[in-house]
Amino acid sequence: MEESTNQKKRLSMSFDPQTIEHLGVKMYSQLPNAIAELIANSYDAESPEVHIILTDNEKEKSIAVVDKGVGMTFDEINDNFLRIGRKRRDSDNGLSQNGLRKVTGRKGLGKLAFFGIGDTIHIITKKNSNCVEFTMNWDKIIHSERPNYEPLYSKKTCDPQEHGTTIILTDLKRKTSFDAEALANSLARLFDFFDDSFVADITLNGGVPIRIDKSLRYKNIETQFMWKIPTVIDDSNHYMHEKQIFGEFLATEKPLKPGLRGITLYAHGRMVNASEFFGVGESSHFYSYLTGWLNVDFVDEQEEDIISTDRQSLSWDLPITSELRDNLKQLLSFIERDWRDKRKTDRKRKITEKTKVDVGEWYPTLTPDIKKGVEKIVNSVVENSELESEKQSEVICALHTLIPEYAQYHWRRLHQTVKESSYEDYKKEDFYRAVEESLKRYQTKVQTKAGVDEDGQKLMLSVFGKDKAILSVSSQYKKSDGSEFSQSTKENIEEGQKFMSAGMMSGVRNPIAHEEIRELKRSGLFTENDCLDMLSLLSHLFRRLDDAVNKKI
Repeated sequence: MEESTNQKKRLSMSFDPQTIEHLGVKMYSQLPNAIAELIANSYDAESPEVHIILTDNEKEKSIAVVDKGVGMTFDEINDNFLRIGRKRRDSDNGLSQNGLRKVTGRKGLGKLAFFGIGDTIHIITKKNSNCVEFTMNWDKIIHSERPNYEPLYSKKTCDPQEHGTTIILTDLKRKTSFDAEALANSLARLFDFFDDSFVADITLNGGVPIRIDKSLRYKNIETQFMWKIPTVIDDSNHYMHEKQIFGEFLATEKPLKPGLRGITLYAHGRMVNASEFFGVGESSHFYSYLTGWLNVDFVDEQEEDIISTDRQSLSWDLPITSELRDNLKQLLSFIERDWRDKRKTDRKRKITEKTKVDVGEWYPTLTPDIKKGVEKIVNSVVENSELESEKQSEVICALHTLIPEYAQYHWRRLHQTVKESSYEDYKKEDFYRAVEESLKRYQTKVQTKAGVDEDGQKLMLSVFGKDKAILSVSSQYKKSDGSEFSQSTKENIEEGQKFMSAGMMSGVRNPIAHEEIRELKRSGLFTENDCLDMLSLLSHLFRRLDDAVNKKI
C-alpha cells in the first residue's frame, strides 16, 4: 500500500475519537443494526444487489458486505465517505447519484456502524476504471495524536465494467457464532425495500444463500386476520390518504412473542420507528395479537430531521409527529373494534363446526332470563377468554348440554311418547295442540292395554280406580323389605290415576274450536307453562301406565 505521507494525495478523516466511539461503537453494537447501515449504503449507491458473507471458522471470523453499486472515486472517498456528519441531502436533493433512488441516509453517520462490530475495516471500491483499497483500524484511530486520521491505501486500474464496493470487517468484537437465519430475519424487519430491484442475501461459510425479503418479516406467524391500509379506512379519513400512508396490520390467533408485537414505521424503505402502539393503552389483550407495518414517507421528507440517529424512534414531540400519533391511535382503535367483531364471528363459526351448536339458532329458543345468562357465558368464552379454541368448544358444548334448545321443555324430562307427540308443536308454540296430541297417544295406549273401545273421560273412569278397575298401576309394587303397601295407599294411587286421567280428558281432549284455542293463548289462560305442566302430568300418567297390570288377564 502507498504510505499516507504521500504529499500529493492523502485519504483523511477528521474526527473526535469520543464522537466516533459514541456514534459508532456504542450506537451500533448490535450486529443487525450495524449491518443494516452497510446495506443502506449499498442501496443508496444504486446497487441492484448486496451480499453479506459471514465467515466463522478456526482461521477466520469476518463479515463482508459486497455490492455492485456506483462505487467511489478517490476524491469521493475523501469528500463523502470519510467525512463524518455530511448532510448529503443538502447537495444531492435526496436522490442517489444517477437519480434512480430516494436515498435513505441523511446524517452521514452510518459509516461509523462498522466500528460497532469490528476493529479493522478493509474497503475496496471500484469506479471509472479505478480501484481504491484502504484499511481503517479502530485502535489506531482512537490513539491517533493527529487531528486527522490518514489510513493507508492503494490505487490501481481495473476493468471499466467493474464497479461497486466491498467492506470487510475483521477483529470482530463478537465472540459467539453467527446465526445467519436469525440475522436475515432481523434485517428483514429493518427494511421495506427488498424486492427484485434490490436483492439481498446472507451466506455463512460458503453455504446456501438466505435471501432477505419481506416474507421473513413475519415468518412462522400464522395470520388470522389482515387489514390493508388504507383500503379498510373510511374515505372520510382524509389524513391517511393525504399523507399517502399505506401498509398492513396482521392479527394472529395465538399471542405473539413480545418482540413481534407492535406496528413498525418505515420511510423510503427503512425503519424510522421501532414497533410500538403509539401511546394507546395496551391493557387490552388485543395488543398481544397485533403486528404490522406502515409506510410514512412524508416524515423523511421534512426539512427538519425528525428521525433518531439509531432509527428506532421519531421525534414525537413535534406538531407533525403528534398529528401522526393521534391518527395512528384512531386507526388502532378502529382495528381493535373490527378485530373483536371478526374474532367473535370466527370463534362462533369454529365452535359451530366442532360442536354442531349454532348459537344463532340456539338463543331464540331460550326464555329471556335464561338467554341473558347463556349469552353472558358464551360471550365471556368467545370474546374475552384466552382459552384455546378446543377448550372454548368444550365449554360451549358442556353449556349446551346443560341448557339445550328449548331448555324448559327438556328440563321437564318428559316421557318418550310425550316428547315424540308434542315436541314439534311445542317448537311452533302451538301449546294446546302439543298437549292434545300427547293425550291422544295416552288414550290409545290405555285402550290397547285395557282392551276396551271406550274413549274420553268415560274410558278413564272405567279402566282405572279402586273398584272394578281393569288396570292396576300399584299392585306390582312392594316396599323395600318385600311387604305390601297398605290398602289405603294403593287405593289412593289407583283413584289418583283415574281422576287425573279423567280430568285431563275433560280439560283438553273435549273438542274446542280453533279460534277458541288461539284465544286461550292470547288471554293467558293456556300458556307455555300450562303446556309444560300438563305434559309433565301426562308423563307421570304414562309412566304409571307403562307398569300397569291388566287384572282381567
